[in-house]
Amino acid sequence: MLIRLLRDHLRPYRTPLLAVVALQLLGTMASLYLPSLNADIIDRGIATGDTGYIMSTGGWMLLVTLLQIACSVAAVYFGARTAMAFGRDVRGALFHRVGEFSAREVNQFGAPSLITRGTNDVQQVQMLVLTSCTLLVTAPIMCIGGVVMALQEDVQLSWLMAVSVPVLVLSIGLVIVRMVPGFRTMQTRIDQVNRVLREQITGIRVVRAFVREPHETARFDTANRELTDVATHVGRLMALIFPTVILVLNVSSVAVLWFGAARIDAGQMQIGALTAFLTYLVQILMSVMMAVFMVIMIPRAAVCAERITEVLDTGSSVAPPERPVVPEIASGVLEVHGAGFAYPGAAAPVLRDVTFVASPGTTTAVVGSTGAGKTTLLGLVPRLFDVTSGEVRVDGVDVRDLDPEYLWSRVGIVPQKPYLFSGTVASNLRYGNPDATDEQLWAALEVAQAADFVRAMPEGLAAPVAQGGTNVSGGQRQRLAIARVLVRRPQVYLFDDSFSALDLATDARLRAALRPVTATATVLVVAQRVASIRDADQIVVLEDGAVVGIGTHEQLLGTCPTYEEIVASQFSAEEIGAGEITGGISGGVA
Repeated sequence: MLIRLLRDHLRPYRTPLLAVVALQLLGTMASLYLPSLNADIIDRGIATGDTGYIMSTGGWMLLVTLLQIACSVAAVYFGARTAMAFGRDVRGALFHRVGEFSAREVNQFGAPSLITRGTNDVQQVQMLVLTSCTLLVTAPIMCIGGVVMALQEDVQLSWLMAVSVPVLVLSIGLVIVRMVPGFRTMQTRIDQVNRVLREQITGIRVVRAFVREPHETARFDTANRELTDVATHVGRLMALIFPTVILVLNVSSVAVLWFGAARIDAGQMQIGALTAFLTYLVQILMSVMMAVFMVIMIPRAAVCAERITEVLDTGSSVAPPERPVVPEIASGVLEVHGAGFAYPGAAAPVLRDVTFVASPGTTTAVVGSTGAGKTTLLGLVPRLFDVTSGEVRVDGVDVRDLDPEYLWSRVGIVPQKPYLFSGTVASNLRYGNPDATDEQLWAALEVAQAADFVRAMPEGLAAPVAQGGTNVSGGQRQRLAIARVLVRRPQVYLFDDSFSALDLATDARLRAALRPVTATATVLVVAQRVASIRDADQIVVLEDGAVVGIGTHEQLLGTCPTYEEIVASQFSAEEIGAGEITGGISGGVA
């Protein structure tokens, strides 16, 4: 997965990568040439007292050093730009893929895991690319070049390299093998910490209301401690690597000096050659250490790449049509024929054989007990889910065949839990129509009964809105969400229990103001208050995902026991018998 991810997203950057390799090759060759020049200064300059040779060779060394520095800086520059561009592209790909997911895929991965995959996991792979451009390219060049240059200085001491390098690789390899499982566990533990922390921040009011701070603190401590234990275990193993490298390096240096001194004493080797050989051995071992450092990063990056690729390879269950259809007449007629929906592996479907037609200028209300499938039914229209049986039609075309842009431009939904984005009141309302004028925004706010409290804010339309709309009340949040969909002016309105946080007086005023606005649109409403939907043109009653009754309020009272139970649970027998159920929408909206 790691190689595939790197190949797919580094392909556009082949030119800078080739530049990095060329620059690292040139810089490493310059670095390998310096010990040889230093040996010449010792043997031919210092030993003979030739100051001119020392100065000329020293000047040459200075030029080589400047070349090495220039190549290294340029290589790091191109490598860093490539790594950052790679991270940007992968994050962009993840963002677009998640944006295509239906609710099913989002629930499958979970929001905390998707956040971790788009941030921490991408960062780990990005760091691998950066270090590869700086260390991985240099290590083999320096190792091979160091061996060649060391053999040129003295072949008899080469056995020291044949011993030192395998010992270093073996000792560090044993540590790395034990680290790999820890990296995989660490990413899972990071997901857990993110999940617990996200739950606690989102539900802080509930935690305080039930005085559960100690319990939540204990939950976070448990998740944090599990992550700390794994990270500490991996860190302890990693801490063994550098002392091991230093030990092998120092023992090898002592061995070179020991055996090299004997060869110098025997006249078989020059002091400068011994110095150069020792430098090359150190460079070889350092290159091995760099390669090992890369090997440390690869397992964790591989785990992260696997998690990233898992998201990128997951297709949405709501796939766009191969040949999208755009109806010739945009009327807003909504038809549901035998629609069913079931989650994969579920014991029973959420919806079964749901059939009804909602026409422009009419209001269709959907009622039922909790878990009857009301919200799921509304989600089928804008393709938040796709039916597993039957079909849903808008303007006579199956929504699965419609051009997605056409469908979404014709449908406006106010979800059961309205969500506001961080920004301002105006920026949230313009989610419905980015080109809407301030006058249009105020008109929508007036209809949604939100203009008064927005005017009361010092900044008005520019008033700040916190993430999720947490700085406004639940009723204000619902009214702003309704105003947002009114700014869009769609042909099909979907209200998913969007008035539950409103008092009866505000509810009545809002429904009255909505009637002329939605007079020519198709309105589909999920509501809990019978008083709010009793005057709907038709009421669809759901029970256990199936339609058990369709008709007006009066028709259902005599023919649908489920609807009668819902009415009886909200009103007394005297009110029902006397027809004193007040409120209603009279062809408008619940």
